[in-house]
Amino acid sequence: MSRTGSSISTIQINNQQVCLNGEPVYQAMPLVADELYRSLDVKYLKFFKMDVLCKWATIAAELLLKTATGYRYQSLDPTKIAMVVMTNNGCIDVDTKYLETTHDLPSPALFVYTLPNIMLGELSIKHGFKGEQLVLIDNKYNKEMIEFWVQDLLEHRGMDACLAGWIDAYEQHVEVALEWIVKGE
Repeated sequence: MSRTGSSISTIQINNQQVCLNGEPVYQAMPLVADELYRSLDVKYLKFFKMDVLCKWATIAAELLLKTATGYRYQSLDPTKIAMVVMTNNGCIDVDTKYLETTHDLPSPALFVYTLPNIMLGELSIKHGFKGEQLVLIDNKYNKEMIEFWVQDLLEHRGMDACLAGWIDAYEQHVEVALEWIVKGE
C-alpha cells in the first residue's frame, strides 16, 4: 500500500461473496452478516447487538486477521496498531432507526451506534487495539487518501501496523475492502 509498509493480507466483501487475498472463501445470495458470523464459529456475544456497519467491520477484521495459529497482530504492541477506515453511508442505517424511536422513547441501545467511529471502537475492544484511529466519510473509496494516512501513521506517528480501507453497509448493501499493513514487511 505505501512505501513504508506492504499489504500482507486483504479482504473484499460485497453483497454476494467474501474474497480473502483475492480468493473466494464464502458465497451466498444475498450475503447475510448474521449467517456468515455464525459460520465463523466466533464467540463474541456483542455481535448480535451491533448495527450493520459494526457487524461487517467485525466479520471483515476477523476473517482478515485470524490465522491458523492465532491473530496476525499477536506479536505486536497493541498501542502501535492503528485503524484508518473510510465509509460513505456511515451509520445511516441505525441513525434512521434511532430517529424513529425518538417519537416515543429514544433507544439507548441504538444511540450507541449513531457514530461511524463506533465500528473502530468495537474492533478495538474485540482485538485490544489501542493505537491511532480515523474514520473518513466520502461518497466513494479514495484509496490515495487512505494511503496518505497509513503512510503518515507508519512513518511519523510511531505505529507499527494498520488495518485500513473501506467499509460501507446500509440495509442490504455491503462493500468492504480492507488491508492489514505492517511497517517494514
